[in-house]
Amino acid sequence: MDKYCVGVDVGGTTVKLGLFQTNGRLIFKWEIPTRKEDSGKYILEDVSVAVREVLRERQIHLEQVVGVGLGVPGPVLPDGRVERCVNLGWHNVNPQSQLSGLLDNILVKSGNDANVAALGEMWQGGGMGFTDIIMVTLGTGVGGGVIIDEKIVTGKHGLGGEIGHIHIRDEETEKCNCGGIGCVEQIGSATGIAREARRKMAASDEPSSMRVFGDGITAKDVLDEAKKGDEMALEVVETVGRYLGMALAQLAMTVDPQMFVIGGGVSKAGQFLIDVITKYYNYYTPISENKAVIGLAKLGNDAGIYGAARLVLG
Repeated sequence: MDKYCVGVDVGGTTVKLGLFQTNGRLIFKWEIPTRKEDSGKYILEDVSVAVREVLRERQIHLEQVVGVGLGVPGPVLPDGRVERCVNLGWHNVNPQSQLSGLLDNILVKSGNDANVAALGEMWQGGGMGFTDIIMVTLGTGVGGGVIIDEKIVTGKHGLGGEIGHIHIRDEETEKCNCGGIGCVEQIGSATGIAREARRKMAASDEPSSMRVFGDGITAKDVLDEAKKGDEMALEVVETVGRYLGMALAQLAMTVDPQMFVIGGGVSKAGQFLIDVITKYYNYYTPISENKAVIGLAKLGNDAGIYGAARLVLG
């Protein structure tokens, strides 16, 4: 009898779901709206209904499902309890036990969405073949996840993998969203890259193809112009790469993973960005040539469902 697992990635707008074989093969993926009204009390019920419907359509019995994994946008305590998921309206909820109850007490395991995405990339994505990876997600903010011996490292307070809020820039004067100053997120995120470009343009009168975008410039604009050879855009990318390389060097000296997997929207710049980060990472880790490699994530928006499914496979 074939065995299956289900991965669920709960987002603020949609819930992504995936039906997998236990060998990692994705059979079917789909989405449902995230109903956040009444403090999100309908979300898990909707998930259970969606899972049952797809299993019924595919003539798969619930007994064939080894478990359901759940990625949620917030810190998850060891017992599966979530103190607060602001984007969902959850407060002191245990989605792990609730969803299990809705699915005839099937095994359900939950984790923070960024950590779960990292697990997915290790299992079937950019980190496939490795057991120890650190994923860094460069999006609107900077997220991350640490996987050691194929297990998520969350720490005792859920702060493991909060790579975006490592302090790396002493001369920063503006505050990060976390309340800190000089965080990785302020430089390496899409928002941070655009801010670096605006600062650079305001600080000089040098010509640059970036100026056509004005204050509305995006990280993609900066990276595109840098690829075309614009000198000022290249300076911005060098700054971003230097600080990201510095952050990865600190992580390498602390955790010593086999690989850093770079994901998120900014990573669409591809090997161009990886090469700049790698240059500075190598500069800040002269202690050894035998160290983690840096590569690109491969699963995109599906990383969450892959990682969630992997949670229940031990």
